[in-house]
Amino acid sequence: MSARDFTYEDVGATREPGFCPPGFHRMQVRTRLGEGEALFRRAAEAVLTWELHRALGVGVETDADRAAPGVDVTLTLAGMVKAPCRVVWTVEEYRRAGWAYGTLSGHPESGEESFVVDRTGDGTVWLTVSAFSRAAKWYTRAGGPATRALQQAYARRCGVILRRLSGGDEQ
Repeated sequence: MSARDFTYEDVGATREPGFCPPGFHRMQVRTRLGEGEALFRRAAEAVLTWELHRALGVGVETDADRAAPGVDVTLTLAGMVKAPCRVVWTVEEYRRAGWAYGTLSGHPESGEESFVVDRTGDGTVWLTVSAFSRAAKWYTRAGGPATRALQQAYARRCGVILRRLSGGDEQ
């Protein structure tokens, strides 16, 4: 594990639904993927193995085949913006699977983001992307609300791509 420090204090807090530290912006986007256990398993595997991020066109640099606490990963956005992070928690349960990363020094934002697939009692499968963040670089500060709009669009795109990867229905 890298010795680099997280750029925020509430490490692991995305486990708590709705939590947002003072001074951060909260985001949550929930997308219906479809129905059934097989779809849930395919979606969970795509999230846990970085397949979702790669299908989004995000560069993924890591030594790990799947997300696990303590794994460092650098995401490359738009082919040029490097975003170093570390996996802070994972979950692999019968009806819930996913992970969250925390930002490390050099990331354009400061905060945490989670990607969780869950299957409700009626069999419906959902992807929820949750985050709390604030600008950490001059260009994300300069972007202001536009930066947050891009984060929302990215989260919505995650749902669209994961629906396709897992063979889900159109919504």
